[in-house]
Amino acid sequence: MAEKCVVINCGSSSIKLEVFTLPALESIAEGVLEKLGSDDSRLRQRRIGADGNVREEVHHRPVADHAVGFEFLLEVNARDRVIRDASEVAAFGHRVVHGGERFAAPTLIDDGVVAAIRGLIPLAPLHNPSNLLGIEEARRRFPQAPHVAVFDTAFHQTLPPHAFRYAVPAELYEQHRVRRYGFHGSSHAFVAREAARHLGKAPEAVNLITLHLGNGASAAAVAGGKSIDTSMGLTPLEGLVMGTRCGDLDPALHFYLLRQTGMAPADLEKLLNSGSGLKGLCGVADMREIQNRAAAGDAPAALALELFCYRIKKYVGAYSAALGLVDAVVFTGGIGENSAVVREKVCAGLENLGIVLEASRNAGAAGRAATVSRDGSPVAVLVIPTDEESEIARQTMAVVASLNRPLKKEQLPNDESR
Repeated sequence: MAEKCVVINCGSSSIKLEVFTLPALESIAEGVLEKLGSDDSRLRQRRIGADGNVREEVHHRPVADHAVGFEFLLEVNARDRVIRDASEVAAFGHRVVHGGERFAAPTLIDDGVVAAIRGLIPLAPLHNPSNLLGIEEARRRFPQAPHVAVFDTAFHQTLPPHAFRYAVPAELYEQHRVRRYGFHGSSHAFVAREAARHLGKAPEAVNLITLHLGNGASAAAVAGGKSIDTSMGLTPLEGLVMGTRCGDLDPALHFYLLRQTGMAPADLEKLLNSGSGLKGLCGVADMREIQNRAAAGDAPAALALELFCYRIKKYVGAYSAALGLVDAVVFTGGIGENSAVVREKVCAGLENLGIVLEASRNAGAAGRAATVSRDGSPVAVLVIPTDEESEIARQTMAVVASLNRPLKKEQLPNDESR
């Protein structure tokens, strides 16, 4: 009986696979394979038992490419009796970074969709090719199962033109689709819905500023469950300062550096994506190390921490203006969920916007949904752990339920079943 949904997130040198049971969409196994193409590839496999206990194993094996890596993941999951055979799989959900303007919702994958995702590679050259590898390997091995693409950009397709257009000649948009798309859509959608639940309101009844803060970071203004603005743009490079990405900067900086350094455009692109952000400011991208170094008096680390938080604070102010009325500011992602210091610095001085932290609540919030604002403050400040994979699974099964061969009613996912 097809009783499991498999979510695949395929990167350039990694594959993440997570398995959910139906209809509750409970995670039972998660595998993360890293360092593809090296002799030191590592698979971290977590198995979640019915009693909630987690068993973790780490496997080392040379893995030449994505095809070998996918086979390795399936081998371990078969041994662990997670996916014993193809008949157990109801659907595959695939994370795809860029859906352009064509894909505003999760989409059943066929050859035409694969071609369209391939056609969007110029908009996401670092991500879409890897996403396609995962799709192709999974479809080849599991042709009987429906495969669904869930796009990072889809949640932000509700942005109005005045938010997504750049002030460049119109033909650049009309001919080359140059515009702001936004990313981290699955995370923003998930935490917006969970934040509304935490507040005891319907998603359509709340206005939120959601802050996904991890190695990649983005902010979104969510009005009544729909994104109306977001910090990332044509690519994930725009917006907040990130682990290795620069975020917002003067566009003329590119031309200045090309002239002054003689750098090749490809090298400059790599520098801004992989050698900038927190890493560029202080040499490391890990916020935990940065906070420890800053506390010990390291000036570059202290600057990186302050700059990171200041940029977030500016977006909170901007999105407060864009929304008009804000019910809550929501912190999520590895940094947003776990760094009380970052939350404190972002919210400091925003009392005029109705944002007031309660220090003891903020210090104790980690790993669970929590309100960290002071009682009675006009704007709630929430910590909501994100779960992009479960959101992809939920959207995948919603697509499957709409097919001509729908699931039985008791198998359909819904927000209350989680």
